[in-house]
Amino acid sequence: MKNLKLKVIFKYLRPYKKEFFHGALALLVVNILSVVIPLEVKNIIDQLQNGFSSDFVISKSLWLIFLATSMGLIRLFSRQIVFGIGRKVEVNLRQKLFDHLLIQDPEWIQKKGSGDIISRATSDVENIRRLLGFTVLSLCNIVLAYSFTIPSMISINKTLTISALMIFPLILGIVSLFGGRMVNQRKAQQESLSKLSDLIQEDLSGISAIKIYAQENAEQKEFQTYNNAYRNSAIKLARTASTLFPLLQGISSISLLILLSLGTFQLESGFISIGGLVALILYVERLVFPTALLGFTLNTFQLGQVSLDRVEEILQNNPNIVDRADTKFLKREVKGFLEAKNLTIKYPGSKFNSLNGLNFKIYPGELIAIVGPVGCGKTTLAKSLGRIIEIPDNQLFLDEIDVKTFKLSDLRKNISIVPQEAFLFTSTISENLSFGEPKASKFLVKESATKAGLIDDINSFPQKFKTIVGERGITLSGGQRQRTALGRALLVNSRIVVLDDALASVDNKTAARIIDEMSNRSSKTIIMISHQLSVAATCDRVLVMDKGKIVQEGSHKDLVKENGLYKKLWERELATRIIKS
Repeated sequence: MKNLKLKVIFKYLRPYKKEFFHGALALLVVNILSVVIPLEVKNIIDQLQNGFSSDFVISKSLWLIFLATSMGLIRLFSRQIVFGIGRKVEVNLRQKLFDHLLIQDPEWIQKKGSGDIISRATSDVENIRRLLGFTVLSLCNIVLAYSFTIPSMISINKTLTISALMIFPLILGIVSLFGGRMVNQRKAQQESLSKLSDLIQEDLSGISAIKIYAQENAEQKEFQTYNNAYRNSAIKLARTASTLFPLLQGISSISLLILLSLGTFQLESGFISIGGLVALILYVERLVFPTALLGFTLNTFQLGQVSLDRVEEILQNNPNIVDRADTKFLKREVKGFLEAKNLTIKYPGSKFNSLNGLNFKIYPGELIAIVGPVGCGKTTLAKSLGRIIEIPDNQLFLDEIDVKTFKLSDLRKNISIVPQEAFLFTSTISENLSFGEPKASKFLVKESATKAGLIDDINSFPQKFKTIVGERGITLSGGQRQRTALGRALLVNSRIVVLDDALASVDNKTAARIIDEMSNRSSKTIIMISHQLSVAATCDRVLVMDKGKIVQEGSHKDLVKENGLYKKLWERELATRIIKS
């Protein structure tokens, strides 16, 4: 117990200190009664040695029944309070974890693994609930039991008390010996469970890819490996626990045998009365249970301690992308003027800059295309516009104001990003379209679907807008998913819409119709990041990227006349079309 995270435990219990005090007070009364009852039994037996009286037996029996009933009811009250605290901590901690996860950087979540995080938010939180409920109650009960029982035993017969309790230090030694081993085994079991959860979630998400490449057998073997690892770690822990608990119970029972054998001689010598010996037996039996339970309590404590570390690891992780201290609320309407000044971004661990001194100006109401070869930094630029990744100070501006001085909520409300890999929730098409504006009217939802070129598809579905799209939109085609994500962005009515190759799965005819719909956009600024130069040809201006920089800028007509990168990309696309035709 030397590694007990007392500060963390007190932090969780602090909001419930009044309830915990009442529970501890009730537990104190229970332990006082548990000491009083054997003393009453002693007095009754000793008095009966002087003669039997039915009135005396009946009155004392009723008195003992009253004490035992009162102790049982108060014990029930204390358990309900303490276990209730554990349940409240569980609910609040799970909510706190969820709220904390929502503000984390996406890269951190992906690196950590959703399966591992889910395991911590469910099984680990439940283990903490047991720690703050059962374990706290059990430890308090053990301390109080020893504190009240041993002095009462000594007052009856010191020699028998010391003899009966001589075996108990051995119990504590065994508990300490097994403790460290159980911590490591429990931690290994939790980590194995996390890996198992990760694999299950990943395979369920990628079930289509598994079937396409016929990798069911490979995934089964991998699952079997992780499953066997979890089984082995669980068996090791079970072996340790199954050895420890009976061993503790057996050793505890030896003290009762010692008391019975030595007590017989003390009784014959007149050093103790029959009532006193019976009371000592009752006291030792009272100590045997909590002492034997110490092993199970230790197991629960060790499990809770490991879970505390795992949960606190998440809670102590602070996101890199947060509102600055000098951030202010946006008090005026955004116009949509974007400017980059030597924007430079380098991912951790990378040898090269993803964006390398990038400069541009995008004016309100423009329809801009950003094109370039694979790996030139287009997606990084899209993420930087919404601060999905961290960016340096004074390098990216919205309406001539550093975007890092905007509150993240204000910035992302005014800059909608539609990624190539559109994520849809397991709900209706209508709910997915209105995700950014949950209170949007049916008219606005329908209008956004029309602008995104999705209305004909929706009308062809039997349940139309109430159609359930399935997990991650699995029931929709790639193009339908992208257009649903586009409609979601258009419904938010942001001043700036960034399409990161969001029409890649849409045929050229549909893409052209969507662009026409979006052209009726009043003052909306639209940035289209695309590999399809036919899309760029319809835009007001084209920015050509290469190696993290803007290397060309102008209209499609002007750029195809220059001997630059854009002309090469355009000729390559034309050649590809000819080959396909």
